Amino acid sequence: MTSQGLVGERIKMIRRQRGLSQAQLAHPELSDSYVSLIESGKRTPTPAVLELLAQKLDCSLTFLVNGVTAEQMEDLELGLRFARLALENGEVAEARRRYAELLEDNNLAGLASLRQDARYGYALAVEACGDLPEAISVLNTLREVDTEGQSPERRTQIALALCRCHRNSGDFATAVRIGEETLGLASAQPSWNDDLIELGSTLLSVYYERGDLLRARQFAAELLAAAEQLGTPRAIVAACWNAARTAELVGADEEAMPLMERAMAIQSENGEPRNLARLRGAYATLLLRARPDEALTARDLLVRVLHGVKESAASRGEVPLTLLHLARAEMALGHLDEAAEHAQAALDLAAEGTNRAVLTDAHLVLGQAHWMRHQDEDATTELNAAVRKLEDVPQTRKTAENWLAVAEIHDRVGDRGRSIEAYHRALACAGL
Repeated sequence: MTSQGLVGERIKMIRRQRGLSQAQLAHPELSDSYVSLIESGKRTPTPAVLELLAQKLDCSLTFLVNGVTAEQMEDLELGLRFARLALENGEVAEARRRYAELLEDNNLAGLASLRQDARYGYALAVEACGDLPEAISVLNTLREVDTEGQSPERRTQIALALCRCHRNSGDFATAVRIGEETLGLASAQPSWNDDLIELGSTLLSVYYERGDLLRARQFAAELLAAAEQLGTPRAIVAACWNAARTAELVGADEEAMPLMERAMAIQSENGEPRNLARLRGAYATLLLRARPDEALTARDLLVRVLHGVKESAASRGEVPLTLLHLARAEMALGHLDEAAEHAQAALDLAAEGTNRAVLTDAHLVLGQAHWMRHQDEDATTELNAAVRKLEDVPQTRKTAENWLAVAEIHDRVGDRGRSIEAYHRALACAGL
């Protein structure tokens, strides 16, 4: 039932509880036929009429409109704020629990906006916990069923989250379909705004994750042009960041560098610290690969990033990721003990969550550090742990890269059989 129908049902319920007829409730300001239309959900009462009816029925306007008392409404809004804060602080399991409790509260039934806020927040929390199927299910409900009064901004947010979840689960076809449908790419040029640029940037990441680098390069140029025309910091940062990643994947590192630097410069002036830390981390890893002689600069930048993500409200997953980047930088500098220490710390932190991709990377980096220290047995142990994780993750470009890393380390420790098998798995993930 729509909110309009629920308001009519509540008016009818309270009127009967008060022992009033429709004519008695209506007289003298309204007609009984108008009250009948309101109660049947065929007319939407104006705010003034709602206030009048609340007075006549001797009930609060809040209850008449929302089906809850002012105190219950305050409790729901407070619960949403606490759940949102837990999610923003990286306390994803706590956020999931709080959102789930809110969704079980019957008082949300007639509150479309708050109910959708709770469902959307719950989807983001379960996604952060690594439960992509559950996140996709909830987001699909929001996209296809729970749509009453949904704003265009919320619809774009839902599509963006769905696109991202399908990408991360390896379902690139569905991710592309949702992104392209929402942007309307098949019919016309989008009327770009910040939300759509961000969705477009996520779609761009799907193109390059599935290996469609030609389309990615083309779309990256379109996004950059649209962001420049829009001229907002958020749009330019999103477009530059993902265009840099696209250039990086096709080997155009020197093209990627100024794009990443521009995104960082704008984010440092206009954005919040968490995204700035992520950008700096991405820039440092690009610098490490594109300009190996600047490994010390990259390492020092990553130390700053690590301090920033620890001090900010960053997701818990960002700390182990930064530690892994730092471990790679230390390896490039020949600081193998420090690299192993950072990789082990990342593994310990990642083990507390459910992000299998981070766990896999941690095992791989730690295995590489062990191998470089001539600790072949320890290296093999970490590789075997990484392989067990890789067996259960979607076949993406990232998975192919990880299988390739496994193959190379097995080859270095002299295990040719496992090396060849891992090479075959990498080719399969790449569709070859």
